[in-house]
Amino acid sequence: MNWDNLHEEDVVFDFRGNSPQELVSGRFYHGTVDGYAEFGVFVDLAPGVTGLLHRSELDRRLESLEWEPGDDVIVQVKGVRDNGNIDLAWSIRKTEREFRGVFAHDGENEWALDEDGTDEEASAGDGDADADDGSESDVDSEPGVDAEPDVDSEPDVDVGSELEADAVEADAVEADAVEADAVEADAGESDEEEIDEQDADGTTGDAEPVKDRERAPIETLTDRVGDAVRVEAEVVSVRQTGGPTIFEVRDETGVVDAAAFVEAGVRAYPDVEVGDVVRLDGDVERRRGEIQLETDALAVLAGDEATTVRHRLAEALTAKARPEGLQPLAGDEAVAELGEGLLDAAEAVRRAVLESRPIVVRHPATADGYVAGAAVERATLPLIREEHAKSDAEYHYFTRRPLDEPIYEMDAATNDVTRMLQDRDRHDEKLPLFLLVGTGSTVESEDGLGLLSVYGAEAVVVDAAAADPEIRDAVDTLVSPELAAVDENLSTTALVASLASAINDDVRSELEHLPAVSYWEDTPDRYVDLAHDAGYDVERVAELREAIALEAYYQSYEDKRELVADLLFEDGGDLVAHVSEQFREKLETELETAMANVVTEAAGGVEFAVLDTDKYTHRFDFPPTSLLIDDLHRRHANGEPFATVGIGTDELYVRTSEAVSIRDVATRAAETAPAADIDTAGVREGKLEFLSGEREAVENAVVAAVADEFPV
Repeated sequence: MNWDNLHEEDVVFDFRGNSPQELVSGRFYHGTVDGYAEFGVFVDLAPGVTGLLHRSELDRRLESLEWEPGDDVIVQVKGVRDNGNIDLAWSIRKTEREFRGVFAHDGENEWALDEDGTDEEASAGDGDADADDGSESDVDSEPGVDAEPDVDSEPDVDVGSELEADAVEADAVEADAVEADAVEADAGESDEEEIDEQDADGTTGDAEPVKDRERAPIETLTDRVGDAVRVEAEVVSVRQTGGPTIFEVRDETGVVDAAAFVEAGVRAYPDVEVGDVVRLDGDVERRRGEIQLETDALAVLAGDEATTVRHRLAEALTAKARPEGLQPLAGDEAVAELGEGLLDAAEAVRRAVLESRPIVVRHPATADGYVAGAAVERATLPLIREEHAKSDAEYHYFTRRPLDEPIYEMDAATNDVTRMLQDRDRHDEKLPLFLLVGTGSTVESEDGLGLLSVYGAEAVVVDAAAADPEIRDAVDTLVSPELAAVDENLSTTALVASLASAINDDVRSELEHLPAVSYWEDTPDRYVDLAHDAGYDVERVAELREAIALEAYYQSYEDKRELVADLLFEDGGDLVAHVSEQFREKLETELETAMANVVTEAAGGVEFAVLDTDKYTHRFDFPPTSLLIDDLHRRHANGEPFATVGIGTDELYVRTSEAVSIRDVATRAAETAPAADIDTAGVREGKLEFLSGEREAVENAVVAAVADEFPV
């Protein structure tokens, strides 16, 4: 194979160098998917040489990529920055067949590869070595090896520079060295087997170095770059890259990655599993700005040694996980009544961080839900950064997944369990902690929570609305006013913001305005005053609420982490004002149409405003029906018994001026319209579902049922 009639972009390369600066911009390279981040995909081009394929370079959405860590891919190098960062580009050609040649280069030399991926020049070198022994070499007699010209002849591969004869000889020497290493490795394996049989201290795996090293806490490694250290820790995850195997290990002080290398893409220490306690000797290095251990020896501990390490980890975990106490924001007494439950929930979150378990927060895609989720996020991310050396750990160990529906139904639970099991089986990850805020507390969520329970995943539910009794045994921790007979005007954010301050008291001052943001009306004075003292007046709070509500609707299934953080915590005013203005314009336009088409009627002394949401709303644009009905109801309220009903094809929303049980309404209406299959779809949202063919009967039945349920 040669470069005759080949353009450089017709060729795909294997990179055999060890420095990003040796890469050539514009070339296509083999790579291995290392992992995902919010902003793109990391791809290993060689051991220790990793580039970023930014999401802007993709021809599709990042979440639609089917790549998994360890997958072989082809990418193009756009360029290498002065700091060594590698920018990658998307390749529409996915396999070697789509290129006209396959080459390798190491920064100095470049050579062609056979169809089976072996080095053509290395094969030729082996043949000459045999000839030097006095025997006549016939390369064609060896299966899978193509005949090559004599190494003394002019090489026909030239990629920018001529291939020197001494380079070919060097390849031959290197091939002999590889063979010698393989023999030595076989011998080493025999030695290891003998060591395993003779271990008297309960360890398994590689032999310990002869010279003992003092154990180094992981938190000290930042200051020990270049030192040889010993770490005793628990394995919390294992991932295989295109180069080394990466063991993420945790001791009582922190977490660090340890790289172990056998050969490219081959699992080192295959018997080591997540949860094992290990003794690891290695050198502290800094790779791409991250602290990493280069492993010299690793052994799994057992018996008393393992017990000692586990005991040390458990003591440190218990001491660090439980908050010292709860100080409710604004001194809210209703929140204080739920103090023990909030402390249990805070301990669960802190423990998950310390145990290197991912945390998944589920919340409704509403203003209150998003603000509550952001409060937990604001408190937890600094703890993750403190615990983990990797800069992208906060994206790996904390995820918010908003819910389109106000309940944690089987669809959401199936999604969570699928991801959880994939991460467990493919990446040896621990099962996550699921924290549900503002959702999961009603019987409609029981099946979804039950699916998590089957797999032993821990679930914590925090909701400002009273929970159904059935949920008490369905989750590990439940925080609800129902448990303490609290009857106050609490939003989910008011409850969760105090939870967040217990998780991380260092961010308390950043959370003080959040409860006020979550109330659409009747905001408790204590939270208005708290927000004002934090620098947020009533107008500013209203703008924040409206901006979050608008962004919660668009791409509702996305967490929009950075955007939400900018709105709630970082914005100087322009961003919030811009988004809230859009909120008001869109809502006013929709309300104008809705109010012109409301039908009023009376039943049982109650005045009803009924809106056909199919005909007189834009069902697939902002605002969502629930928010529209809320605002419509607020504008119609006049102090008299009043209800607002929004009815569509197969769903109905009810708002009442007095407390009415939506479940009782559904039961009464179902008795009147038995063929409609009326059922509650969201107790918190006053939402019912029914068969579309019975719509007229459902409207009449619900109006009658609401009138009957109204307090006299």
